[in-house]
Amino acid sequence: MTKNQWEAFCTYKNQLKKYCDENLKFSAELKKLQIDAVGAQSIDYEIETPVVYNTAYDELTEQDEIKLILIGDNPGKNEQLKKNCRYLVGQSGKIGDKFFTTNPELEINFRKNVIIMNKTPVHTARTTQLKYLAKNGSDEIRRLIDDSQKLMAKMAVELHQTLIEERAENSKIPQLWLIGYSEMKNSGIFNSYKNDFKAGYRGEDFWNQVFVYQHFSMNRFTVDLNNYRTENPDFSLIESLENLGHIHRDEIFGTYPA
Repeated sequence: MTKNQWEAFCTYKNQLKKYCDENLKFSAELKKLQIDAVGAQSIDYEIETPVVYNTAYDELTEQDEIKLILIGDNPGKNEQLKKNCRYLVGQSGKIGDKFFTTNPELEINFRKNVIIMNKTPVHTARTTQLKYLAKNGSDEIRRLIDDSQKLMAKMAVELHQTLIEERAENSKIPQLWLIGYSEMKNSGIFNSYKNDFKAGYRGEDFWNQVFVYQHFSMNRFTVDLNNYRTENPDFSLIESLENLGHIHRDEIFGTYPA
């Protein structure tokens, strides 16, 4: 990273860590809600970190080149374990890692060239269970789920645009991939995230580096991409990714800037 990119990244990670630490004060209520959302008799793991900061950020260095911001939904079962406290380290993360490893033409190391984010740091076993937390939790929990989305959307957009503006000469323009979009539809839990995310971009040059895809979970990303490539055999992998990512982006966000 350039000096300015590194400073922007450090500002982002420090702000997120402070936010997560501050909101651990709601751990008792969150844990009860997170267990109830699954079902006390069905939950097969211990809830250890109800609000998760991605400790993988602390391993990135100024010497690492960031080529991609990748945004998932929220921390799941494996991500919230104290031994992890990282985003996308479960089965979905393994699928994502394998995708970049088996496609070297993308020139992306999933753990060294990618800043992995979420739309909220609040844990649930399944993303849709955030709705249960928001419906059954206190006013503080409802605000946490909503405010965390607004903050994380704002921070993601600011960091993405700074990475683009402050990149080294002749370096690859950093892209941003939103992975998983079903809950960004109008009735979804991430509607707040969607609105603040789009509103934060300062022009089409930045917006054109935003791509939206199916989630890695259950191989939906891979199946969707393979289907697109089967229907459009003349496009390369990179061209297919860009085309498909913009198709889904426009489905969810509409035209820019309206």
